[in-house]
Amino acid sequence: MSIFSGNAHPELARNICRHLETPLGECEVFEFSNENIFVRICENVRERDVFVVQPVASPVNTRLMELLIMIDAFRRASAGRITAVIPYFAYGRSDKKDQPRVPITARLVADMITAAGADRVLTIDLHASQIQGFFRIPVDELTAFPSLGDYFKAIDHDNLVVVAPDLARAKDARNIAAKLDVPLAVVEKRRAGNKQTAEALQLIGEVEGQAALIIDDEIDRGSTLTEVVKLLLDSGATGIKAAAVHGVFSGPAIERLKDSPIQQVVITDTLPQPPEKQLDKIHSLTVAPLLGEAIRCIHTGQSVGALFQTDA
Repeated sequence: MSIFSGNAHPELARNICRHLETPLGECEVFEFSNENIFVRICENVRERDVFVVQPVASPVNTRLMELLIMIDAFRRASAGRITAVIPYFAYGRSDKKDQPRVPITARLVADMITAAGADRVLTIDLHASQIQGFFRIPVDELTAFPSLGDYFKAIDHDNLVVVAPDLARAKDARNIAAKLDVPLAVVEKRRAGNKQTAEALQLIGEVEGQAALIIDDEIDRGSTLTEVVKLLLDSGATGIKAAAVHGVFSGPAIERLKDSPIQQVVITDTLPQPPEKQLDKIHSLTVAPLLGEAIRCIHTGQSVGALFQTDA
């Protein structure tokens, strides 16, 4: 087994290797002055079981090309099997043709990864689970929502209500509400066309006099979160926390979080968080043990699903 990292999140790759007590493989991944990406594998990988750790983080298109070129390099170096470990899969929102003359970019990215030579994909909480079906190779989708639930279960969660910011996240929020033995509320949301804003229309459930915990798969620009917070406060919530698997934090997200009445935001380290994206109210949980155990299962031929069964 050999684990390698691109430039997207080497710290996560090192933590995975530390969990597995194996060294991180040596490779060079850099851009020439003309922005062409170059990859060189610095050790023999012939017939090795190779795992390439590379979330599609900012800058998204550069990190995606790094991943594709790394996979091609390992294929041409005669690696025995190549697993693309993609903790965060970008372009996941483009998963259907919901307007005339638009692409299904998530399918395109899946085809590119397959064409590059990946034999398997390991990822965490896709934006839409049907993206698994876009691949012609096996996909193991892990979930970090139980880790978020465990974090809040270990602290005081009396008088709490879990809130799903839209209908798509209702199941995940319900599972965490069941783990915490607290009620659930759901927000009906509307997003107009391609605008990067959303409108929270109404709240299904009661939050008056209770602290609210918003559960989502990712926080991008923070527009949905801002709208949901306003609706919850108007509905009588006494305090608000938020949790999401992926902290994308693009555009004005950090400023919005900084100025918002949200007391705490809990994310995981599927994406790197540079200093400019860090706040005292943001707390990060690591997914390195989760990914490490999944990598161990894949390498030894054990069932990943048995170890990381999602809640029903």
